Amino acid sequence: MTDDADLRRLATRRADMKLGFRSHLLAYAVVNAGLLLINLATSPDHLWFYWPMLGWGVGLAAHAVAVYADGENIRERMIEAEFQKLRRRASEL
Repeated sequence: MTDDADLRRLATRRADMKLGFRSHLLAYAVVNAGLLLINLATSPDHLWFYWPMLGWGVGLAAHAVAVYADGENIRERMIEAEFQKLRRRASEL
């Protein structure tokens, strides 16, 4: 059974992950807006700002999936399955 202290640690970890993603998203928006402005100010006839936006966007999307797609629950289930498998093997010896 999970006690309140374990739930508090899990809640803290999840909140930290979400705050980390929000910081990443804010940095993405600010930097890419700056790159857009630089691009338009220096060479409006040749647009290049979308290349770094696209590359960084892939990383940002992966970060979002890691935070919001319940990946932690999948990991915990895999750990529990491996633990049970090892426990069965140990009892067979």
